[in-house]
Amino acid sequence: QVQLVESGGGLVQPGGSLRLSCAASGSTLGIDTMTWYRQAPGKERELVADITSGRGPTYADSVKGRFTISSDNAENTINLHLQMSSLKPEDTAVYHCRMSQYGMDYWGKGTLVTVSS
Repeated sequence: QVQLVESGGGLVQPGGSLRLSCAASGSTLGIDTMTWYRQAPGKERELVADITSGRGPTYADSVKGRFTISSDNAENTINLHLQMSSLKPEDTAVYHCRMSQYGMDYWGKGTLVTVSS
């Protein structure tokens, strides 16, 4: 079992920056794909960025050049990050992390990002 907890969301003005984090605990061995999704009010969930073992990060076109996904690993702990810059009102959403392990997907409850003046 893997437990995921996101943090770092909040209210930011357009053009500002935020750094989201997703802390994974439990049995983290074998996690091979780590993904950030977001869901805006009234919209479908959207893949924002992901990292897969042996492959570089990928990004949605809407965030390329503005968001950076990264991770740091320690024994039994993985921290996934999303550095967000040049934020726009359309980036407002609940951001969730997902991690995949041996064919199982684990989700966090999400952290709200609001971009507004």
